Amino acid sequence: MIAFVQGPVAAISAGLAVVEVGGVGMAVQCTPATLAGLRLGEPARLATSLVVREDSLTLFGFADDDERAVFEILQAAPGVGPKLAQAVLGVHSPDALRAAIASGDEKALVAVPGIGKAKAAKLLLEYKDKLGAPHGAVPAQKPVATGPAPWGEQLHSALVGLGYAPREADEAVAAVTPEAEAQSTPDVGALLRLALRGLNRSR
Repeated sequence: MIAFVQGPVAAISAGLAVVEVGGVGMAVQCTPATLAGLRLGEPARLATSLVVREDSLTLFGFADDDERAVFEILQAAPGVGPKLAQAVLGVHSPDALRAAIASGDEKALVAVPGIGKAKAAKLLLEYKDKLGAPHGAVPAQKPVATGPAPWGEQLHSALVGLGYAPREADEAVAAVTPEAEAQSTPDVGALLRLALRGLNRSR
């Protein structure tokens, strides 16, 4: 198993980062929040999980070991593959997901693309005793380094990279601006999850 990759970021595209490790470019599937914390040419360390299929080997990358652990628990449920597990983490941080499962918050799971009410109800039962309690007193969104670029530009780029139209991305950025302005240092990962929930409700 490849536990992590570390090295300069060679490329970033929609859902994918390439990290140079010993002269080899490792393609790693990542959530938008994880990608928002990466910078071209700068060093990065991503916890990883290798998913093996008969016709493919896919490496999924995460900001830390906790995200990877939750990803592996999520896809152990019937009917949940790696793509859906990654989509869940694209909308909810590990602690926010733990809180949602613990409280039986079906709406939180329905906010994830690909999960309807029936599936959400099944997953609440499936994960009830597997994810544990939130690590913090309050469900926390893990800060993502914003770098020199404005948070709004990063958020807009991430949404467009996910396939949303520029107009939709503009509206989503505007919708979360009050939340961003209330933070001394805008948390791009948390703002992205908030924007995705709003976009999913409006579709």
